[in-house]
Amino acid sequence: MIDTFGRQIEYLRISLTDLCNLRCRYCMPEEGVDKKRHFDIITFEEACDIVRAGTNIGINKVRLTGGEPLVRRGIVSLVERLRDIGGIHDIAMTTNGVLLDEYAHKLAQAGLHRVNISLDTMKKDRYEHITRGGDLGRVWQGITAAKNAGLHPIKINVVLVGGFNDDEIEEFVRWTYRDDIEVRFIELMPIGQCALDFSDEKSVPGDVVLARVPELVPLDDPNEKVSVTYRLPGGKGKVGLINPMNHKFCDRCNRLRITADAKIKPCLHSNQEIDIRQLRADGMSYEQILTAAANAKPKMHNLDAHEYTSRNMNKIGG
Repeated sequence: MIDTFGRQIEYLRISLTDLCNLRCRYCMPEEGVDKKRHFDIITFEEACDIVRAGTNIGINKVRLTGGEPLVRRGIVSLVERLRDIGGIHDIAMTTNGVLLDEYAHKLAQAGLHRVNISLDTMKKDRYEHITRGGDLGRVWQGITAAKNAGLHPIKINVVLVGGFNDDEIEEFVRWTYRDDIEVRFIELMPIGQCALDFSDEKSVPGDVVLARVPELVPLDDPNEKVSVTYRLPGGKGKVGLINPMNHKFCDRCNRLRITADAKIKPCLHSNQEIDIRQLRADGMSYEQILTAAANAKPKMHNLDAHEYTSRNMNKIGG
């Protein structure tokens, strides 16, 4: 599926819930979110039908997100159903890792290939602060469980926040020297809740990582669409830089996002949304809806012009 700017759209990110067992400060308000009615949330049947239709027009990769996808009941059975759809070569999940100790082996057996784990700090007190009470120990257990289950490669998503965790950059990079893991430093983005309190002081450009650790060697990874990857000489793992604020990668964007309430966001940083259920009621097929969404993708986002999306990240899908 080729969009109007010649980009090949092959990747669906599906949010299964806007609920989460953490309350990260840049992601959602302290009081959490209003629980949606059951029929407002995308069903597993809808998700599978959308993915199956997507394979007919070039979709071959699916990522399950949230909120926290592991709080959605029946998640293992959904992975099994996606595994059985022909044409899907990669099933991944983004998770905070808190429940991975319980689910990693079951998910791997069901057909999940790999996980991205959100972890912004390796310090217990800081983790409790930014997640509003999360238990860092459970995340370490989850990472170990994911390794033992063969969910590889494991990627660690680190959102850089000035004055909070930018002093841990070197420690995160050293982790990749001794462990076959990819640490991905992500620039803080003004999305939803975060946009209300966004400032230059909190925004840390990914280039800071290279300045702090100049020995990082760039890698040529033609399969990587959003991250520029590096490795320490002799290191087992990799370091990735995702810099949507300072180095746009819109020309390589290959994805569509489906929210937990069954809307398609052609661009993460736009308020434009396509209502899947409404268009189905109007008689459009899932193939037609996905094609229309791909053709609605803008050439690039306009964060530099302060055009921000109003939804919180937990309502979009990480």
